[in-house]
Amino acid sequence: QVQLVESGGGSVQAGGSLRLSCAASERTFRNYAMGWFRQAPGKEREFVAAINWSGGSTSYEHFVKGRFTISRENAKNTVYLQMNSLKPEETGVYYCAEDRQTYTYEKTWEKEYDNWGRGTQVTVSS
Repeated sequence: QVQLVESGGGSVQAGGSLRLSCAASERTFRNYAMGWFRQAPGKEREFVAAINWSGGSTSYEHFVKGRFTISRENAKNTVYLQMNSLKPEETGVYYCAEDRQTYTYEKTWEKEYDNWGRGTQVTVSS
């Protein structure tokens, strides 16, 4: 099983920025679309952003458009989530996920994703 390890979480004030990384343990990473999801305390996990296998196409949930950017470096088996202008309600655990259907587009439904990291905590204070 490919391991996904998130990093880059932390505590920031509202309006601040963080860059999350998700490193995959195998080179097959480059064949798969990747997604970022988050789960706020007491709420269900929700879609944030996704990127197709090549990095040529991305999707965002409407509440992060213009502030978050998803990208990937296939040579490093890593996907990133740059988060700017963070809001307190965006506090939660952020997860990366891998869609193990090869060479496909980016998907927004979490059940399409087969492999998940353990998450990284993001705390935004007001």
